Amino acid sequence: MTDTLALLKLRRSVPPQFLTAPGPSAEQLKDLLTIGSRVPDHGKLAPWRFVIFEGEGKDKAAALVGEVFRAKNPGADEEKVAFEAKRLAYAPLIIGVVSRSKPHVKIPEWEQELSAGAVCMNILVAAQAMGFGASWLTNWFSFDRDLLKAFGLADDERMAGFIHIGTSTAAPADRERPVLAEITSHFGG
Repeated sequence: MTDTLALLKLRRSVPPQFLTAPGPSAEQLKDLLTIGSRVPDHGKLAPWRFVIFEGEGKDKAAALVGEVFRAKNPGADEEKVAFEAKRLAYAPLIIGVVSRSKPHVKIPEWEQELSAGAVCMNILVAAQAMGFGASWLTNWFSFDRDLLKAFGLADDERMAGFIHIGTSTAAPADRERPVLAEITSHFGG
């Protein structure tokens, strides 16, 4: 079995609260984005882009999440507000993958959105291959237009996900996987 197949068979998501510094270097980040970009992309549309959250920018984004949550949930106590803000505070690097699909005469928007999902998966696998832990998440703020605008997304863009990347502080637990016989069929047989 190749190293690639072994990696794919053992890939696990590491929750952000179990990710710490160090995160990827600038060169490793460049490699992650390059690998992320090497996905099927019918028509060479690049229907995705990246927003990088690290350092002070990540702290600012986490504070914004808390502020927007507080404004939209006036009855929430400070503990809940802090919990929501902390969602972007754990991993040293977060890559926001933005889906920017557009109507096209030959390429359905759904196919373009799948390409953005493939970007997320490539980054996850590449991060693990580099020795990092990673997790691809969406939360309520992935769909909140006020926060998306604050993060620099246009009205016609959506967040495909936030890829949290760092050094794992604990071995990720495996989860139950689907029984292949229950999710597989053979056409014509």
